[in-house]
Amino acid sequence: MTVTPGKKIYFLSDFHLGAPDAAGSLVREKKLIRFLEEIRSTAEAIFIVGDIFDFWYEYKTVVPKGYVRLLGKLAELTDAGIPIHVFVGNHDMWMSGYFEKELNIPVYHEPKTFSWNNKSFLIGHGDGLGPGDHGYKFIKKIFRNPVCHWLFGMLHPDWGIALANYFSRKSRQKTGSSDEAFLGEENEWLIIYCKEIIKKDPYQFLVFGHRHYPIDFVLSEQSRYINLGDWIRHFTYAAFDGEDMKLLTYQ
Repeated sequence: MTVTPGKKIYFLSDFHLGAPDAAGSLVREKKLIRFLEEIRSTAEAIFIVGDIFDFWYEYKTVVPKGYVRLLGKLAELTDAGIPIHVFVGNHDMWMSGYFEKELNIPVYHEPKTFSWNNKSFLIGHGDGLGPGDHGYKFIKKIFRNPVCHWLFGMLHPDWGIALANYFSRKSRQKTGSSDEAFLGEENEWLIIYCKEIIKKDPYQFLVFGHRHYPIDFVLSEQSRYINLGDWIRHFTYAAFDGEDMKLLTYQ
């Protein structure tokens, strides 16, 4: 694939809409919509790399209330012919067809390889990759188990969503301030993961979210790790113009 001259591919992640409450979430949602409208004329494609929502579960006939402004804007963009790609995150991993059917947006549950202008990309949310975090990796296997997925769906949405929101808040409390600073090359799990990956596949760009801290790290002469930050504190995104990738802040 090639990037049309004058166009860009945009990457952003970790909106966590719904947190910490409806009022605070709405402010971020409106800011996000302004950004999407501003890049509309230059977007070759848009990648949303996980955790759009602080919690999301698609029941057979029900989806969580809210977020209509963002969902409407995404539908408007895809209807206009702008490709949008979504990766699930650890807070919204239970996507199962709604985005594909209603918004014409493909949804990916694992990291995926892309290539533009002969430059290769590995893109994914980033949760559960690299060494450590064994507790979460175990929980992730449980959450992704089809039986557990089905059992959760048996709960009434009011109960299921309330329970999920409770555990989401507890997760943020446990994380604390760990996303406020660069932890160093030896302690950033995704850097360790990317170094192992490029030994076999020397991608030019390895793009992830999840970390909530914007990082542009040189892995080798030809490979860079980009972490997209978030839209809670940093409001950062990346843009690829066909030649180079830049990590930027939306003001």
